[in-house]
Parts: sequence; structure tokens; C-alpha cells
Amino acid sequence: MSDPVRAAYTAGLAMLARRELSEAQIRERLRRKDHEGDAVDAAIERLRQTGAANDQRVALAAARTEAHVRSRGRAFVLRRLQSFGIASDIAETAVNDVFGAIDEPALLERALSRRLRGPGGRVRDPAHFRRLYQQLLRQGFPSSAVVAALKARSRRDAAVDEEECG
Repeated sequence: MSDPVRAAYTAGLAMLARRELSEAQIRERLRRKDHEGDAVDAAIERLRQTGAANDQRVALAAARTEAHVRSRGRAFVLRRLQSFGIASDIAETAVNDVFGAIDEPALLERALSRRLRGPGGRVRDPAHFRRLYQQLLRQGFPSSAVVAALKARSRRDAAVDEEECG
């Protein structure tokens, strides 16, 4: 292995030691560090062959984190994976695998509860309803599911209000 390839490969390994990165992210970072194009290509190929660089592994890990930890919806997670430079087919497979094991309505409810600062939070008025709707859409949840969840939360809030007054 020639010196420029070895230098790019070593730099790529150092990057991967800190965190998982897609091949596209490694390529971009190596180029920013002024490694030659041919050396970068050879280093990426070697990282792929050794298993150090694996877009499928990166896609699954990122999809799990976005869904389970950050309570993001399917569409957001797919866009996020594609922004890492992961191929569409690999990203879609990862999203389908992760969301196949998730209760999406419960995930949406958890995201809504976070927005309302806990399960006791309330949808205060139509303007608040619209803001929540927009926020949840940006988090990647489908419009119809967001509207249904917000209406259900509004009905629960109204029922609680009636019990407190009545």
C-alpha cells in the first residue's frame, strides 16, 4: 500500500474509532483533510473490505437512535439517513426494519408528550394545535396520524376540564 493510501486509510480508521460514519461522510472528511482522490477511493474500498465502513450498520444504528431516543417519525429518519450519504435502498431497508418493530402511534404519543412537557400537558388553543401539528410533521410523522393524535389529546383535555368543573 502506497503512502497516500495508507495515510488516508489510517485517517479513516481514526475517524471510525470516534464514531460510526457512512462511506460518504468518510470520503468527504478525508477530502477536506486534503487527501488525494485516488488515495481516498482506495482507502474507502479497504475500509469496506475489512468491515470497518459499513453503510448498512450505520443506517440501522442511526435509524434506531432517531426513532427510539429522539422520537422521530419514519419520514424524518429516512431523510436523515439519506443526508448521511447512505443509498436510498439501504436507508429504506433500515427504516423498514426499525419501524417494523415499533408501535408508531405510541412513538407519536411520546413525541407529543415531550412537546407538551409530559403526559399532563394540554393543547391550549387552536394556534397551539397548529404549532404542535407543524412540529410533529417536521419530526416525520404522517399528517393524518398527527391530526388524530392531537384531536384525541384535545378531547382528553376537554374531558378532564369537564370533570374538574362538574
